[in-house]
Amino acid sequence: MGNSEQIKVQLTSLGCARNDVDSEELAGRLDAAGFDLVTANADLILINTCGFIESAKKDSIDTIIAASDTGVPVVAVGCLAERYGTELAAELPEAAAVLSFDDYPDIAQKIKSVLAGEKLTAPTPQDRRELLPIAPVARSNFNHQQPGHQITSGLGGPKVLRKRISARPSAPLKIASGCDRRCTFCAIPRFRGSFVSRLITEIVAEAAWLAEQGVKELVLVSENSTSFGKDLGDPRALENLLNQLVAIAGIDWVRVTYLQPAEIRPTLVNVIASTPKIAPYFDLSFQHAAPALLRKMKRFGGTQDFLNLISQIRNLAPNAGIRSNFIVGFPGESEDDFAELEAFLTQAQLDAIGIFGYSIEDETEAASFTDQHSSVEIDSRVSYLTSVADELVNQRAMDRIGEQTLVIIDEVGSQIEARAIHQAPETDGSVLLHSIKQVQVGSIYPAEIVDSIGADLVAELR
Repeated sequence: MGNSEQIKVQLTSLGCARNDVDSEELAGRLDAAGFDLVTANADLILINTCGFIESAKKDSIDTIIAASDTGVPVVAVGCLAERYGTELAAELPEAAAVLSFDDYPDIAQKIKSVLAGEKLTAPTPQDRRELLPIAPVARSNFNHQQPGHQITSGLGGPKVLRKRISARPSAPLKIASGCDRRCTFCAIPRFRGSFVSRLITEIVAEAAWLAEQGVKELVLVSENSTSFGKDLGDPRALENLLNQLVAIAGIDWVRVTYLQPAEIRPTLVNVIASTPKIAPYFDLSFQHAAPALLRKMKRFGGTQDFLNLISQIRNLAPNAGIRSNFIVGFPGESEDDFAELEAFLTQAQLDAIGIFGYSIEDETEAASFTDQHSSVEIDSRVSYLTSVADELVNQRAMDRIGEQTLVIIDEVGSQIEARAIHQAPETDGSVLLHSIKQVQVGSIYPAEIVDSIGADLVAELR
């Protein structure tokens, strides 16, 4: 292969919005090195994998195998590559290389090496929590590679190592990486590491850069946004950050995701529910509602605590959007636990509900529990509760008919696709907008909800 400007790389991003940020860092690094980012006819395919749960791992492996059918080298990065490293390289010859998070700063040279026929050493899986001090406040002095955190200093001020690979008017913005919680079902801390907040100055600089790229809505992402600032010695850092982000010219909405209910402070609820330009939106990680089962998951709260929090939110912002995900079939989940979860969902009136069947994850505490449910039982519970959740979400959408709201335009084609302020991109429903006047992608308009189609809404401009 000749000069780097002739190298064409196709980048595929799988998994969550946090991975999308990491992919845009990789794209930025490759762009800075003179590579061409293409969607077809590439010299090499770079796949940013997901390794969260069994279905996501399978999707990542299937994507790698399918990409290898093109005949060009395939390089795997991301969570699956970090989590399994040498094992993945040994068992998946379709991947020409498997790289670590620590390889991201040198990704351009790594790709050149692969194209030159060199055999790269895959990362040895390790517990990345051990790479940083146990005490959160001691972590800021360690220069440890965190994907999606990269900003460099140079002439003209800070430079964001990121290139947008989407033209959508919303963009994820990573505020932290890793997690210090020890949920018994989750392996993320092992391969993403301990919780590390980004500096507020760096986040604001990246947000301003995104605004310059035409982004109108910032979606703050991390493994646990309510922990933001604990390693900076500032328990109200997230509130401070939000107030700085809404002051950026060009940014119309700021949305927070991945909130841990046990860590939410009343002052944070108030800021999100009451501050102009901050979407009154609460992405709450409940996971279940039965208190005893939640303790077994090493989580806190339960039905009454969660209903109290929802009530607190709706007292401040009656039309706030609230979504959550739930694990069904966790080891030891009794019929009473399952019934309590169903009852909670009926009372909570959430706008969006994700139902996931429990799957055994390597190197998690729950994998050793002896009271595992059969896959048949888990599938049965998932199927039943998903149907209940769909009905509840559809009813919640119907209840919003007649509501006055704001909508952001996502796409203008044969139809106008939009989202109400209580809907996050990708994960929640959308709005079919009726309008007799021209609208622009990324613009925000007042509208009235006039109908619903399942979980989606129909609205007219006011």
